[in-house]
Amino acid sequence: MIIKNITNQYLIESEENQYFDRKSARIKPADILRHIVAFANANGGVLAIGIEDNGEITGFDGMNAHKVNEFLEAPYLVDGNVKINYEERVIKNKKVLLFEIEPSENYVIKTKDSKVYLRVGDKSKLLNHEQIIQLEYDKGERRFEDLVVEESTFEDVDIKLLSKYKEILNTNLSLEEILEARALMKKGHLTYAGILLFGKFPTKYLPNARVRLLKFEGNRMETGKRLNIIKEINYENAIPRIIEDIKREMHSQLRDFQYLAEDGVFKTIPEYPEFPWFEGIVNAITHRNYSLQGDCIRISLYDDHLEIFSPGKLPNIVTLENMKYTRYSRNPRIARVLTEFGYVKELNEGVKRIYDEMQESFLKDPIYTEPNSSSVLLTLENSIVSRKARIEENRNTIFDPTTLPEKQLLVYGIISSHPGLNAKQISEMLTLKNSSIETAIKGLRKKEIIEYEGTTRNGGYIIKK
Repeated sequence: MIIKNITNQYLIESEENQYFDRKSARIKPADILRHIVAFANANGGVLAIGIEDNGEITGFDGMNAHKVNEFLEAPYLVDGNVKINYEERVIKNKKVLLFEIEPSENYVIKTKDSKVYLRVGDKSKLLNHEQIIQLEYDKGERRFEDLVVEESTFEDVDIKLLSKYKEILNTNLSLEEILEARALMKKGHLTYAGILLFGKFPTKYLPNARVRLLKFEGNRMETGKRLNIIKEINYENAIPRIIEDIKREMHSQLRDFQYLAEDGVFKTIPEYPEFPWFEGIVNAITHRNYSLQGDCIRISLYDDHLEIFSPGKLPNIVTLENMKYTRYSRNPRIARVLTEFGYVKELNEGVKRIYDEMQESFLKDPIYTEPNSSSVLLTLENSIVSRKARIEENRNTIFDPTTLPEKQLLVYGIISSHPGLNAKQISEMLTLKNSSIETAIKGLRKKEIIEYEGTTRNGGYIIKK
């Protein structure tokens, strides 16, 4: 919300909300501090001074109204560096002062008397000690994964798993030294990250550091006599073991669909492409808020969709709007180790690739939501009916080759002008690595733009009719 783009009509008629509040100029200038702090600790917002709660413009000239300069001095009483833009505007011949408060990304903002407020809906709420600590975790000012569990010892470590990690690192360090080098153990005691990654029994210290896999009959969860859970598995091991165990179980639970294609041949397609659901699970495990122990990660399989639920809202600067291209880890130590295991992608490709692969499989875009602003929910749809409809729609759409990625476009051009070439011949003509050509061909075949015609020895690629 940028003040120069806010209309006078919005200031007068809009209801107060998560990003907007209005105050009379009769209130004490110091009283706006709670709202400035609240907006800064949330997602930012605009505070309008000189407008009553009902939208009436009263300005700064009425009885008991304070001066504009008094309000402009108020932000200096905030403990912390808050970025604020302001604008003076005349509406209906009366002056209005607008504050645009930008969100604080890396630390918690407080008043001079150490009070912390957070914008929740249309209210600026005072936080208690536990809530302040939670906000510090969300901002990255404090990291739960780095806290030392004093009761833990090296005896809690899954030696076999840690030894596997040592092989991956190809290091001469001892197992204890590896944990210390990664800040997963301090003075003989494991941190929460150490326990989650390499503990024999992580739930001994974090009861809800587990993942529940639930399979339902039907398209939604029923309760009572109509309870429709047909399978439930709890995973409570160290994170790398959980990831591998869930991956195996998911492959056994997910179905293949068959449909009769136009050529009269039955074709088989998986319920979901693997990457979206696997990446969704890994992201949930890697980035969940482990300080919230009232709930666990849940994977729910329904007939027409699956859901991946993770406790804790999106971390720090990540929002539903920017998550495709913004990378931030709530648990960087956990993320680093899982990257070294090969589960977490270093580049910011994960979420974007989930979208890409769902689209390439003719499925709806993934849906990310934040239920109650305290958790993250990923929903993937698998409807064979809508998938077939989108396949047909795609076939009937006029194809524009210029929309293809560069290498796919080059391969498409060669096949168009020289139908029947194989991958090696195309590679030689384009003077590109065979692996790059194979990847481009795979993408074109997945989009049903080209097909292979002929025998393995003598065949080649042609444009699909």
